[in-house]
Amino acid sequence: MAEESFSTLGKIAALDLLFDGSGFDRAEDPAFTPEKGATVRTCARTFLEGTDFDLVYFPLKHLGYKCAAATAAGLLAALAHPRSLSVRLGVSAKLDFPQVRELWSGVVAAAKEFGFASLGLDLVPSQNGLVISVNAIGEESALTCGRVMKPRSKDLLCVSGSLGAAFLGFQVLEREKRQFEKTGKHNGEALEKYRMLVGSYLKPEVPAGALSALEEAQVYPSAGILVSHGLSDAVRRIVRATGLGAKVYADKIPFEGNSFSLGKELDIDPVSAAMNGGDDFRLLYVIPILQAEKFRRDFQSFDIIGHLAQGDVGAVLVTPEGVELPLRAQGWEDPE
Repeated sequence: MAEESFSTLGKIAALDLLFDGSGFDRAEDPAFTPEKGATVRTCARTFLEGTDFDLVYFPLKHLGYKCAAATAAGLLAALAHPRSLSVRLGVSAKLDFPQVRELWSGVVAAAKEFGFASLGLDLVPSQNGLVISVNAIGEESALTCGRVMKPRSKDLLCVSGSLGAAFLGFQVLEREKRQFEKTGKHNGEALEKYRMLVGSYLKPEVPAGALSALEEAQVYPSAGILVSHGLSDAVRRIVRATGLGAKVYADKIPFEGNSFSLGKELDIDPVSAAMNGGDDFRLLYVIPILQAEKFRRDFQSFDIIGHLAQGDVGAVLVTPEGVELPLRAQGWEDPE
């Protein structure tokens, strides 16, 4: 049987085939009816070839999963349960149906993992490489809405996993790409040695059940945000949203095992990678200080990296020596 292609299938038949066996019905307009009293949240992201990913080394299934998971994570950070997911693919001429099906399989895997009830897809041609646009809709339950407390000084800053690993993994892949373009060979030993860091970039680990577990334990974050452009950016967003200050302790930041070994090899400070690198896609929750002991006991997969403070503190990184350094992030005006 000849391999399927867009030229022989056409758009509608291609869409039908992509949904066939996926476990989802093809929804023209994925939607849901929220519970009474619930708050609807949305998260939308667009991923561009050459800017957000490179198909030279990015497996298509991993790419589809990452784009959907990163968008779903935005809902979880906003204390909302994922409900519907819409994807629009701008497909360039270098990709045909088999490659799009591989990409779509990763999206479907993420949609199932994060509990989306409905899934939609549209395909359009692109003259500028692959474009992946993802829109996720979720709901914050009425119970959660009613129990979220106003953030206060001393509330804890808690993150769902290691930071800076994705940026360092990306550097490994870029280095091996340059080596391959120059010599036709790549260093398999380096990819194996730093596979956890590379994996953090290619397929981020987002705890899909974290919000449900928090609600079951009756621990309600007073705020949340997704760490997608470095910890500095995320903390400064929390400071802006709450009107409070924040202290992050450098010796409390979690790192992947080989981060310092690779950092030395590449002359990159892992702390700087954590503060200013991208693509970690970690949940950063503000946990009320009154629930601190319960959170420490029941959510040991999270790391407590700091706390909120009075507004005049600003956003600072506290070194092991106790020196407070203002947090700086790309796109922000530097603090005085």
